[in-house]
Amino acid sequence: MPAPVTVGVDGSPGSLAAAEWAAREAERRGRPLLLVHVPGRQPGRPDGEPANDAQRRLAPRALRRAEDRIRAAVPGLRVTYEQPAGPATTALVKAAERSELLVLGSRGLTGLAGFLVGSVALGVVGRATGPVVLVRTEEDAADEHLPARGGRPSTPTGYRDVVLALDVNDPCDEVIAFAFEAARLRRTRLRAVHAWQSPPAFGLGPGDIALVDGPCRAEEWQGFVSAVLQVWRDKYADVEVLETVVREKPATALVRAASGASLLVVGRRPTARPAIARTGPVTHAAIRHAGCPVAVVPHH
Repeated sequence: MPAPVTVGVDGSPGSLAAAEWAAREAERRGRPLLLVHVPGRQPGRPDGEPANDAQRRLAPRALRRAEDRIRAAVPGLRVTYEQPAGPATTALVKAAERSELLVLGSRGLTGLAGFLVGSVALGVVGRATGPVVLVRTEEDAADEHLPARGGRPSTPTGYRDVVLALDVNDPCDEVIAFAFEAARLRRTRLRAVHAWQSPPAFGLGPGDIALVDGPCRAEEWQGFVSAVLQVWRDKYADVEVLETVVREKPATALVRAASGASLLVVGRRPTARPAIARTGPVTHAAIRHAGCPVAVVPHH
């Protein structure tokens, strides 16, 4: 059986939005959908707190609500269920190990406020060995698509861009491949964003002063981006690629690019101690402030 797209559900509005997004992604990928509910895991409750009888009785209700929303959005999708023992973070990390990707909800806010990400979601993102996608509570199917004439929300229109956070100093195949595949599945454009900043002048030697020249540095970075992406352009010849090189803080550039995207793809380098949840500063800023779903892809 192919690895499923898995979604964590707890009955909250955020998890229902995540379940619907995961159902659409499972359909795009031709994968089954797995709903994971950890008994006792309720919004706002400490992770790992044992479930009481009342909480256990709520589990079927949470799964039923998620399934009802999935069936309305993607009829005919194959859906299965699991109710592993907690703590929730550990159970979801284990589920991610055998999944195509794991989807989690968050208490999203509109505008620049971005995500309000709970401790469980952050813990899973920081420890998972596979891709994890965070979805805002307000997310719906039309948000992935370009607006119709007059600016009205639409689903028959084409998908918005997939945005890739690209670091040419450390290009990661896992992250780039995930982004290209996401763009291919959506038949949309991939926008690769690389942000750079000039080194401080006091740190330069006498022969290095030219490094602060903006136009020359921008052209150099553009060449690096093109070189990194060429092999992927060849592999995904049907994916249109837009290369964006900006002189700006990476987190700021990514949040701006994500404001009109269907998906933002960022990387995360696992630590030598897998039990410790950790995300880098750029990835952390992206999942806090992006205005679209964020895929966090671990890489080595």
